[in-house]
Amino acid sequence: MAFSGLGLHLGNLSRLSNAQTRSISPENFTGEKGKGGMAVDGPAAPQARDLGQGWKLSPYVVIEPGATFTLADIEGQGAIQQIWMTLARGRLRHSILRVYWDDQEHPSVECPAGDFFACGWEEFAQVSSLAVCVNPGRAFNCYWEMPFRKRARFTMENRSEEALTVYYQINYTLTDVPEDCAYFHAQFRRTNPLPYKDVYTILDGVSGRGQYVGTYMAWGVNNNGWWGEGEIKFFIDGDGEFPTICGTGTEDYFCGAYNFDPYVAHAGQGQSRYVEFTTPYAGLPQVIRPDGVYKSQQRFGMYRWHIPDPIRFQSDLRVTIQALGWLPGVREAKYLPLQDDIASVAFWYQTLPATPFPKLPGSDYLEIG
Repeated sequence: MAFSGLGLHLGNLSRLSNAQTRSISPENFTGEKGKGGMAVDGPAAPQARDLGQGWKLSPYVVIEPGATFTLADIEGQGAIQQIWMTLARGRLRHSILRVYWDDQEHPSVECPAGDFFACGWEEFAQVSSLAVCVNPGRAFNCYWEMPFRKRARFTMENRSEEALTVYYQINYTLTDVPEDCAYFHAQFRRTNPLPYKDVYTILDGVSGRGQYVGTYMAWGVNNNGWWGEGEIKFFIDGDGEFPTICGTGTEDYFCGAYNFDPYVAHAGQGQSRYVEFTTPYAGLPQVIRPDGVYKSQQRFGMYRWHIPDPIRFQSDLRVTIQALGWLPGVREAKYLPLQDDIASVAFWYQTLPATPFPKLPGSDYLEIG
């Protein structure tokens, strides 16, 4: 196969390509060659005073309450390579990012912006991973490669009651896309509270061929005690009651161990506590601890990217996880099904057309209370 120029890594940075590099931002809404920084007016005109054209007149957009803004609309064949974004004075769970590939009617990405960038609780959490980086202060970066063959359209909906200020840059290449490249998808779900003995569904209804590449979860604990005994399960290509892949515990799937607590396995050798970590493929970057007043519940943000170990499927895929803790006050340990506040984003690639997503819940249900 000829080198397509979709993306480079350390092993092929020296390779030449006929691909054309382009970038869309509020300073160049179309990404056209030689058309950046041409605004003669914009939201930052008062700051520019009389400096004139080319002096940062249009560095951001303002999306009014209830409005949807088209961030990018790209015609042609190529791939999104990097997205940088920061949402000033905006609600992360109420800022809905959607992406449409090749004139599809339904979005292939539909997700609150914060959760898409592994910050699910409307609070900053620093993340250093290969696919997503969140940097001070509240700077969101995405490095998932996103090929398209005809068109790529990005929108942002502001569901909050206040104006949303968005600085952003979408970097992409125009180039030939190989036949075996699939389309990027990301789907958000939330259940609050999870009904007793129900299993939380991360992804269902996928039809087509592809590979599952990542999970982000925002987990709010509605009781005391440890919450992560539940197993993740991947039902692949017609699996029935039992899955092909079955994990051994929530913290195990997210590449931690023993409750994300370095002392739980060594009782008496230190003060037990959750320890945040962020690595290229997995992390617990966010632990929100009770403050003794109104923030009464523990909340966690976790990610796991299947970059070196994608989960392949040929026809269909379903992903679930159990919410399971321990029953206190008994002599012998027993599991306790939990009724927690759980949200997730599933990331995968697949062929088109894709099955339409479940309807995104309304603003009140998405609210972080």
